[in-house]
Amino acid sequence: MKKIIIDTNGLISFVTDRNIEQQKKIAQLLQDAAKLKITIQCHHHVISEFVYVLSTVYGCRGNDIHRMISDFIAMPGIEISTSVDMPTLLNYWPDRITDYGDAVIAAQCKNSKGSAIATFDKKLKKSIENLGLQTYNL
Repeated sequence: MKKIIIDTNGLISFVTDRNIEQQKKIAQLLQDAAKLKITIQCHHHVISEFVYVLSTVYGCRGNDIHRMISDFIAMPGIEISTSVDMPTLLNYWPDRITDYGDAVIAAQCKNSKGSAIATFDKKLKKSIENLGLQTYNL
């Protein structure tokens, strides 16, 4: 089964209306996971960034964010990862990938055979491809 690593922006796009086209694409990805056509891997660091952005930028209440995360992790086809290969992460950050959180998911991709990263971030896509890692075409 294809493994897709989701980044924070993907989750934010799903729960907000900041970009309807992105929201539709992520919704389809989540539907594919719910139907067990793919597995979506989400690193706990992405969840931390998700909480931070929703609370500080969008002013969401903790209980609402809690419910979103609970629903997300309960979905079929979703895997939450907690491990980080620090040597790989530090090999990428800060020189090859400038954002620490992006380096976390790149390291996850490197160590998850056959996986690809789903992101709308063009700079991150370029960095991922320069590392020889796969991106998922949204």
